[in-house]
Amino acid sequence: MSYAGSEPAVGGVAEEAWGPARALPGPADRPSGAEVAVWLLRIPPAAAAAAERAGMLDARERERAARFRDDTLRERYVTSHVGLRVLLGAYLGLAPAEVELVRERCGMPNCDKPHGRPAVAGGERLRFSLSHAGDAALYAFADAPVGADIEAHNERRDGTVLSGLARQLHPDEQAAIEALPESRRAEAFLGCWVRKEAYLKGIGTGLPGGLRTHHVGLADHLAPPGSTTPPGWSLADVPAPPGYAAAVALRTDGASAARPVLSALRLS
Repeated sequence: MSYAGSEPAVGGVAEEAWGPARALPGPADRPSGAEVAVWLLRIPPAAAAAAERAGMLDARERERAARFRDDTLRERYVTSHVGLRVLLGAYLGLAPAEVELVRERCGMPNCDKPHGRPAVAGGERLRFSLSHAGDAALYAFADAPVGADIEAHNERRDGTVLSGLARQLHPDEQAAIEALPESRRAEAFLGCWVRKEAYLKGIGTGLPGGLRTHHVGLADHLAPPGSTTPPGWSLADVPAPPGYAAAVALRTDGASAARPVLSALRLS
């Protein structure tokens, strides 16, 4: 298996943004301050078998991969986690298989169990988040708690289903979506959803942390004036391939806005 980065994408992500290849980052490239290093991987169809032979995954990852009955889902899980290890290893100066992953304590109130954010063992200041949907995986790296989410547009989602999903959001988010022309509502919902998941991953709760509880707002180009985000956190919409929406959330304690720097990763 070979792997390499690609030149950073500027503006949007076209097909050419998945390549050409360049060197992976090194320890000196670790993000700091408000910078979020965002990497996008297009999962190649035959990568999983090569990844499994490479022996990069740990026992927990291999056990979870084995539970997938669908070959495509298993392949995408394995490949996205190999991509994570490749990038973490590059930032830490380690071989991918040498990266030890742990779970932080849960971010839910009155829960201290170790099923919160995934983290690098040993107290490393490099924080990360992984999300994958369809044939795309999104990674975010920062020196503060960070969350990332990518979702695929679902053209089969009819108005009734969309309406039901939107009712799970914060009431102000629902109102902002309903105020838009009907032709923009599906886009607005998905943009809000990825921001919501990115934030809930960032605080270490995941979806149980409350879709209705926290207001993250719509994507910047659709949000009404005065739209707010959770105190101490900055949310940023990330350029995504056609058919996808993506966002990151970074804990900044109100000091500055998150600055995503987007690059593409290739595995072959």
